Amino acid sequence: MRGEALKGHLDGLILAVLAQRPAHGYAVIEALKVRSGGSFDLPEGTVYPALHRLEIEGLLSSGWVTVGGRRRRVYRLTRRGRTALERQRADWRRFSHAVEGVFG
Repeated sequence: MRGEALKGHLDGLILAVLAQRPAHGYAVIEALKVRSGGSFDLPEGTVYPALHRLEIEGLLSSGWVTVGGRRRRVYRLTRRGRTALERQRADWRRFSHAVEGVFG
């Protein structure tokens, strides 16, 4: 899938992944890949800056955990993040319905 297709949707996709459970960055990347059937095989250089930006915006919080002897930053949705996700889901439903109406 072309990268341009994700523009404007990456934040919502990340929030949707983290709505299920907190995760570290690599797990977010893998979840996006698996849940999209391999269509969203995104590089770290795309996802990590988005995670940091979403945290700065107050939609995510993070903390360090040690897993298997390795320290990892784990991200989780904040209350504002859940609200933003629901808004983005509603926007997506309206948009996809409109596109489907045009494409048929």
